[in-house]
Amino acid sequence: MDVVLWDYWRSSASYRVRIALNLAGIAYRTVPVDLLAGEQGSAAHSVRNPQGFVPVLDIGGLRLTQSLAIIEYLNETQGLGLLPGDAATRALVRQISYVIAMDTHPICNPSVVEQVIALVVQAEPVRTDWMRHFILRGLRACEALLPETDGYFSIGAHPSLADICIAPQLYNAGRWLVPFDDIPKPTRIGAACAAHPAFSAAIPEAVKD
Repeated sequence: MDVVLWDYWRSSASYRVRIALNLAGIAYRTVPVDLLAGEQGSAAHSVRNPQGFVPVLDIGGLRLTQSLAIIEYLNETQGLGLLPGDAATRALVRQISYVIAMDTHPICNPSVVEQVIALVVQAEPVRTDWMRHFILRGLRACEALLPETDGYFSIGAHPSLADICIAPQLYNAGRWLVPFDDIPKPTRIGAACAAHPAFSAAIPEAVKD
């Protein structure tokens, strides 16, 4: 089965899908979409995704967009166990995931930040302050929501959807020099993710070329 992922090496959403594909043990072919060069706005990519975003996954002739939808599809078809069996814990995992994927990542998307920068006279420190503020706000919310656990990951010994969302956000936090002092739970999870081969194989530097 030819599996194709249109992505950008530093895209958090693409990063999440790469982790899920690695967890599933699915070999895939990457087609880079250079966001800095504006390739996401091309006519060809608009056919793949009318929003002009990455990632786009073509798997078995099925073309999917939106990272969480892709990950849930892989979870359901590959039995990854990314969502717990009981409804309450499943809701908690989704809460934490949505804090990152729906409330933090979108307002730190380069296209959003560039629009903000276009409205101000001086790009810096506005860009950096914006990114640090919203990334830290999201990670602090995760800190409050994450349960105390003896496991390495968000809800135990096995990665969940929450971990797939947290790991790329921590990568971005590092890029923008966000202080980790008051987010020990996400920091602990980040260390566990970094030691997992499915996560380490998905980091931007591992796929850049």
